[in-house]
Amino acid sequence: MSAILLLNGPNLGILGQREPEVYGTDSLLDIEEAIQEEVAGRDWKVISFQSDTEGDLVRTLHESYDTVGAIVNPGALMIAGWSLRDALANYPRPWIEVHLSNVWAREQFRHESVIAPLADGVVVGLGALGYRLGARALLALVSDTADK
Repeated sequence: MSAILLLNGPNLGILGQREPEVYGTDSLLDIEEAIQEEVAGRDWKVISFQSDTEGDLVRTLHESYDTVGAIVNPGALMIAGWSLRDALANYPRPWIEVHLSNVWAREQFRHESVIAPLADGVVVGLGALGYRLGARALLALVSDTADK
């Protein structure tokens, strides 16, 4: 069975509790289940990992080269997560960057991502729906033969 990686960075482990007016009320488990629903037709499983530590995210990426693709919400690491950026540059599969809030409608320091230029696509500002859209994008980007 093929798998996709769901990688979430700092502070995303407390989704549902963290500023629900900005990030919504869905928990990370809710999001993981929604992604699993999206990819079930391809018989993909979801490998979900969240850490507040950049090094753990990098290690997980290095250990996940056998996945068919990834959905990555780097959180604030989008701003200066250079080691995460380097790890994503070497990740051999398509991946989608996702942000729950519209980062360009927020503080100026959130307006640039060091990671986004490497992504196959970026979804911002659509809340938890953005993760579903990221999963749909991966379904379109990964050929049926590549995930066997």
